[in-house]
Amino acid sequence: MALAAVRSATARRKSKADASGAPTLQSLKSGQTRMRLVEATIRCIVKNGYSNTTTPQIANEAGLSRGAMLHHFENGAALIKAAIIELHEKRLRAFRRAADTGHGDPTTLVRTYWQQIQKPAFIAFHELALAARTHADLARMLNPLQVEFRERYMATAFSLFPEWAHHRKQFDLAMALSQNLLEGLAINVQTGATDPEMVEPMLELLENQIRAMNPALAKASS
Repeated sequence: MALAAVRSATARRKSKADASGAPTLQSLKSGQTRMRLVEATIRCIVKNGYSNTTTPQIANEAGLSRGAMLHHFENGAALIKAAIIELHEKRLRAFRRAADTGHGDPTTLVRTYWQQIQKPAFIAFHELALAARTHADLARMLNPLQVEFRERYMATAFSLFPEWAHHRKQFDLAMALSQNLLEGLAINVQTGATDPEMVEPMLELLENQIRAMNPALAKASS
């Protein structure tokens, strides 16, 4: 799997560095440069959209020459794929951090999800998801990563909310409801289709609905 492969490659590099005592300056610099390019790609997608983002723009955004960029990524597709993987990893890290600081109440789940999709990373990912509808090469790259991300995200969420242990089907449904409602709400707020004053009532409505889906939570809140 792509995300796992990236992590395995990182682990191999780490093991190699450990065997020699420490990572080389060159390997550290290379990793930093790759991340600069990935972050520059995300910023360009946010500012310009997928179709209007070019490799020269990305190189310029990263403060590098196009030749230096191609030294780290063989083509634009490899860079976009790395950006998608990083967007997924950012989302998983943010969700894990936020959920670890709270309790298993639906408010934590809903507010954590909502905070995530207010960030530029969500805008970038939404741009890529929309573009994949009409760009077959992007769709072939994005769709398998989406499936893997969804599996990891759900597994992480379930482990962070043990009070749903005996209600897995309901939990999966609660997560799907949260994703579709919150991401749709975020997009509508961004495009002006929904009044921002409706956000708080909608979040509270979703929280109450999720509580009603878990008998233990419904009983505790009554």
